Amino acid sequence: MPTLGFAMCGSFCTLSKALEQMERLRGGYAILPVMSQNTYETDTRFGTAASFIQKAQEIAGRPVLHTIPETEPIGPKGLVDAMVVCPCTGNTLSKLAAGITDGPVTMAVKSSLRTGTPVVLCCATNDAMAASGPNLLRLLNTKHVYLVPLRQDDPVKKPVSLVADFSLLPQTVALALKGKQLQPVFLPPHTGGPAGQGAPASQGVPGP
Repeated sequence: MPTLGFAMCGSFCTLSKALEQMERLRGGYAILPVMSQNTYETDTRFGTAASFIQKAQEIAGRPVLHTIPETEPIGPKGLVDAMVVCPCTGNTLSKLAAGITDGPVTMAVKSSLRTGTPVVLCCATNDAMAASGPNLLRLLNTKHVYLVPLRQDDPVKKPVSLVADFSLLPQTVALALKGKQLQPVFLPPHTGGPAGQGAPASQGVPGP
């Protein structure tokens, strides 16, 4: 059974959705859970850090990695077949685009990319079409990096925000393992219907 690294960043309002996808993926993959320092330590109105850690560990059946020394060996030791970052914040994607490795999640990605392991980013950021925009596009054009298709989650109140369609994570991972990007990358704005409605993302193209 292939192994997925599943790294979680501090988009706290989407952590429950991320854990739902981790549970879905568990049927076909062994899961290696990773958390950023903020995710591992911070309690918010969306849940306590301890509750998210417990849920991730129950799904994966192993401890959450949460330090740089724990995640550095992921690539060299071949611990995963693909590395997922879900949710991936604007802060994290911008660090990845700039080559900054200052925490367990960015180290997990760097460690994976150094051995050509596919990295799948499931983004959720309020400034995807503002300050984080150039970094998002840079990563889209980076070899071995794949994006879960995104859409504007609230075009009126948050016009520069983009959030991935989390339900498309399994399809994105399956294609990334074949070196292909799930298309289309940018979906129509959310209108309140079922996830993915009006934008069947089912075709892949070779990655950069």
